[in-house]
Formats: sequence, structure tokens, C-alpha cells
Amino acid sequence: QVQLVESGGGLVQAGGSLRLSCAASGNIFSIKRMGWYRQAPGKQRELVAGINSGGSTNYADSVKGRFTISRDNAKNTVYLQMNSLKPEDTAVYYCNGEVSMGYTYTDYWGQGTQVTVST
Repeated sequence: QVQLVESGGGLVQAGGSLRLSCAASGNIFSIKRMGWYRQAPGKQRELVAGINSGGSTNYADSVKGRFTISRDNAKNTVYLQMNSLKPEDTAVYYCNGEVSMGYTYTDYWGQGTQVTVST
């Protein structure tokens, strides 16, 4: 089995910063793509940022220039550095990974971590 565990969420004032971490553990052979998604109350879950095993990244337009995604392949960990936070960034942030235990790749999700940005 595979588990993704997020950490680093919390309450921050507008303009502040937070760093989220997500560590994958279990019977992992390789991880292809990892990403961060978020879901605000009453809204659909949306992609925030993604990174593949080679380090190529993509971002939602709303976070470009403020958020940076990175990963440590040796630790099976992905990070999201969030700067210049805005109240509209308030959401539950979920980590996602395409993980192989030796054969096919399967999507796994973390339990989510709350990020609240106050005015």
C-alpha cells in the first residue's frame, strides 16, 4: 500500500508565506508525476501545480510567480512554497502522486491540509 501525508498548512496573514510538504511512503517502485490541488468551500478541486520526475513544472495561472513546486526524488517528497498569499488561496490543499509499485501507475491522494489566509 502507498500513503501520501501532507504537512505545513495553517493560518497566515495576507502577504505571508507557507511551505507545504507531502511525503509518499509504502511499497513504492517509482513516482511519475506529483502535484498539488486545492478545494475551497463550494468549489471544485483544482490543480495548483504539478511536477514530473524530470523536474518539469506547470502552474495554475492564479499562482504563477507566487508558488513554487519542487520535489526530492530520493525522499519521495514534493513541496509547495507559497509566497505572497492571498485570501483567495484559502482552501484545503491535497497532494497527488502517480505511483507504481512495480507494474502500472495508480493515482494516490493525501488527506489534505487546511490553508487559511486572513486579511
